[in-house]
Amino acid sequence: MTTRKGKTIDEVDEVWSGTWVAQRLGVSLEEAPGAGKPRLDELLGLALRRNPKRAHLLVSQVLGKHVPQSPRTVYAAGYGLGERVRALLGEDAASAVVLGYAETATGLGHCVADGLGPAPYLHSTRRPVPGVEPAGGFEEAHSHATSHLLLPEDPGLLAGSGPLVLVDDEFSTGSTVLNTIRDLHARHPRRHYVVVALVDMRSPADRDRLTAFAAELGARVDLVALASGTVSLPEGVLARGQALVEEYEAYEASGAHQASGVSDGSGAREASGTSARGAAGPTAGDPREPTHESACEQTHELAREPVRELAHEPTREPVRESARESAREPAHEPAHEPAREQTREPARESGYEQVPLDWPAGVPDGGRHGFTPAHRARLEAALPALARQLAAALGTDPGRVLVLGNEELMYAPLRLAKALEEEGAAREVRFSTTTRSPVLAVDDPGYAIRTRLVFPAHDAPADGPGDRYAYNVRGTAGARFDAVVAVVDSAGDTPALRTGLLAALAPHTGRVLLAVLPSYVPDRQEPIMSEPLRGPAFSSYAPEDVGWLLQDFSDVELEAPTEEREEAIQAGGAHYAESLPVEYQPSPQYQQLYQSALNDSAARIARAVGTVTETVLAERSPSPVLVSLARAGTPVGVLMRRWAQARHGLDLPHYAVSIVRGRGIDANALRWLAAHHDPADVVFVDGWTGKGAITRELREALSAFEGFNPEIVVLADPGSCVETYGTREDFLIPSACLNSTVSGLISRTVLRSDLVGPADFHGGKFYRELAGADVSVDFVDTVAARFDEVADAVGEEVKELLAADRTPTWEGWAAVERISEEYGIHDVNLVKPGVGETTRVLLRRVPWKILAQRGAGADLDHVRLLAEQRGVPVEEVDGLPYTCVGLIHPRFTRGATGADGKAVSSK
Repeated sequence: MTTRKGKTIDEVDEVWSGTWVAQRLGVSLEEAPGAGKPRLDELLGLALRRNPKRAHLLVSQVLGKHVPQSPRTVYAAGYGLGERVRALLGEDAASAVVLGYAETATGLGHCVADGLGPAPYLHSTRRPVPGVEPAGGFEEAHSHATSHLLLPEDPGLLAGSGPLVLVDDEFSTGSTVLNTIRDLHARHPRRHYVVVALVDMRSPADRDRLTAFAAELGARVDLVALASGTVSLPEGVLARGQALVEEYEAYEASGAHQASGVSDGSGAREASGTSARGAAGPTAGDPREPTHESACEQTHELAREPVRELAHEPTREPVRESARESAREPAHEPAHEPAREQTREPARESGYEQVPLDWPAGVPDGGRHGFTPAHRARLEAALPALARQLAAALGTDPGRVLVLGNEELMYAPLRLAKALEEEGAAREVRFSTTTRSPVLAVDDPGYAIRTRLVFPAHDAPADGPGDRYAYNVRGTAGARFDAVVAVVDSAGDTPALRTGLLAALAPHTGRVLLAVLPSYVPDRQEPIMSEPLRGPAFSSYAPEDVGWLLQDFSDVELEAPTEEREEAIQAGGAHYAESLPVEYQPSPQYQQLYQSALNDSAARIARAVGTVTETVLAERSPSPVLVSLARAGTPVGVLMRRWAQARHGLDLPHYAVSIVRGRGIDANALRWLAAHHDPADVVFVDGWTGKGAITRELREALSAFEGFNPEIVVLADPGSCVETYGTREDFLIPSACLNSTVSGLISRTVLRSDLVGPADFHGGKFYRELAGADVSVDFVDTVAARFDEVADAVGEEVKELLAADRTPTWEGWAAVERISEEYGIHDVNLVKPGVGETTRVLLRRVPWKILAQRGAGADLDHVRLLAEQRGVPVEEVDGLPYTCVGLIHPRFTRGATGADGKAVSSK
C-alpha cells in the first residue's frame, strides 16, 4: 500500500499511533494551554502493558527505544534540549554534571550532555560491577524492581557544587527525580538542579509538589521539555485496560490469530479511518495529520524554544461515546489481531555476520561509569572510520538498515547509526534498542507497538534470567528491514545472545550483523585484605565463633532518632544503611518476656538449627564455610557451627558479612572469602525469610562472582523463599526480640560512600557500653543445651526433607503485594511479614499498624507489648499466611538525616 510521497504505510503513519488505545479506553493527551510545536501526538503514541499502577504506556516517537527512528532525529531531540539547558545555565554550564536514568534515558541523557557542551555524563545502572562501590542509589517510587545504582569511576564526579542536570524520557509524577535529588543533595548540596525530559506530563498537583520541594530544599529546580500537557484518564480505565490486555493475551495464546491468515504482520488490516489524537480527529490522509518526517524536521529547531510552564486546561474533545461504550463491553473477538510474536526458538546458532569495529581504546561504551568531554572528543574523531567499517560490512545498496542497541547500551549504537546515516551508505537507516519492558503488541497502524520479538536475557543480569523484547523490528504492511545490525557490549556477547536475540531476528530480515563493543570496566583498587574482626576486641562472641568481615565504626556517630531517620529513608533523602537507629533499651517487663520466650522455644529452635545444619552437610558440603548475613543471621551461624561441632566434631569456619537491600553484598568481603576458601564451600546463612527481598538481593549480587552458590539457608522460611531451612513455620525466634544485645553487641551494617571506599569492607559498631545487658552468649548456650534431646527428631525430619519437594512457592511475596494494595500502601518495602520482621518494625522503624493472625498466642506477647508501648494498633485478621505482619507508616516527609549521619531538626 502506498500513500502520499510514494512512501509505504510503514514509513508515514496516516493515523496517530495512539488511536487504537484512545478509541477503546478513552485515554487522551491534553496539550498545555498555549503549547506550540511539536505537539504531544507528534512525540507520543499509546500502547498497553500489564501493570497494576498504569495500564497505558506513552511510547515516544523520538527516543529510539520502542519505535525505530532516524538516528539524526533521535540525536537532535536530546542535543537540542542540551542546548537549551546551556542557554539556561549561562556561565554555570561549565561546572554542570548530567545524570541520565536507566534504562530508557541513558542515550537521551548522553545527547543532552553533548548539547550542553563541557559537561561530564553519568547514567544510573541496574548492572552492578564487581569492585566498583556505589556512590549513591535510589529506587523508583512504589516499585520493588532492582534499584538504580550510581557507579562513577571518579568518586568526585557527583561531589561538586555546580548544577546537576537530571534527564528522563518523560516527567509524569516526578517522584523518581525528586527521590534522586534528595539522595544526592543530602550528600553534596547544590544550589541549582535542572530536570530535562522529552515530555512533561505532570498533573497540576505534581507541579505544585515540585515547587514546594524546591522551596523546602532551598535550591532552584528548573524544568526543560519539548512538549507539555497531561494524560486524561476516564474513570475505571485501569481495570478496563487490564481486561483488554488479558483478552488479547488469551486470544494470542489460543492460536486463533494464526488461523485468521495474518502472517508475520505483513497482512495487517487497514485502520478504521479514525484518528484519535487524544480525541475524535482527522481521518486518514487528512493534510493536517503529522507524519514522522514532518515531526522529525521540526524537532531540532523546536528543541531550542523556551519551555512554557503553563497550567493544565483541557483543550481537546472527548473520545466519541461509541468508542467508550465499546471499550466497556467485552468483545467476543478482538477488532484487530494481536501481533504474532517471534517467541523463543529452539536453541540453535543463528546465521549472522560479525562486524569488527576499531572502537577507540579507553573510551567507555556508555556513561555507566562516567563519560568525560575528553572521551567525547575521542569518540567524535573515531566515528567516521567506524561508520566506514559498518558500511563496508553492509556492502553496496543494503536497503533499509536497523541499528539495534541493547537495553542500557543506547548512546554508542545511536552514534554509530547516525554516522552510518550521514555516510549515505544505505537507502534508509533507523535506530532502536531492546528493552526489559513487556508491552502488548497489536498489529494495527493506530497502535504504537505493532510487533514484538521475545528472547531471553543474554548478559547475566543482576536480577536473574528473564524475557527481553524488541519492538517494531519485524516489518508490517509488507515492509521489513533488509539488514539489522545488533550492537552489544562484550558483557552481553554470550551463547545466549546467538540462540536468543540473533536467532529471533533472523527470520525477519535479510541479514543479521553483530557488532560487539568492549565493556568498559574502571580501574579497580585491590581490596584491603585485612583479617576479620573477632571478639573480645570486636563483639562479645568468642573469637572462634565468628569472624566479622567489617570495618570498626565504633567511634563514628551514626545514630539518628527513629522518626527523623524514617522520614529520610521514605523521602529518598537517605538509604537505611547510611545511618543507625538508636539502640532500643528494653524495659524490665520486655526483658522478662524475652527470657520466657527463650525458655519456651529453646528446644524448638534447637530442632530447627539441627535440621538446617544436617541438610547443609548432606546436600551442600561436608565441610561448609558458614557465612552469615550480619547481623540477624549471625546468631544462627554461631548455632549451626556449635551443632556441627557437638554432633560431628567439625570445626567449621564462620564469618559474618554485610548485605544491603538495593546495594548488594560486600564485594570486598566476597573477594576475601574467595582468596581464603573455595567459593563452592561457602554457605550463606540468615535468620528467617519475610517476603524474600534479601534472598533476591543475594542472588542478584552473586551473579557477578564465580563459584559462589547464591541459595541462602535460613532457620525459618515462612515466606517459602528458599529450599534449605530448619522450618517453614512462622514462630518466635527470641533473637528477633532484641537488637545488638543478642547479636554480639554489633550494630546493623553501615554502607556510606564517605566512610566506605572502593577497597574497604562495609562497617559496623561494637556497643561495648551495653555489655551489662548483653545476652548473646546466653542465647546460644541456652539453645545448644537442648541439642541432645532433639537429635532423634532432627534425624527423622531431615530424612523427610531430603526426599521432599522443597521448591519455593514465594507465597509470602504474593501476600505482601496483596496487603500493600489492600491497605493502600503501594510500596512492598513498607510491608514486613513474619514475627521477626514485625519485631524489627517496632524496634527500628515508625510502625503504622500490626496485622496479627486471629488467635495467635504467646508468640506475639512481645509484639503486643511493644505495640502498646508505641501506641500502635494490633488488628486481628483471617487468612494471613504469617503469624503477624508489620506495616511501616506510609508517610512521606522531609528527610532529616544528612550525609554525616547526624539528625537535624525537622520542620
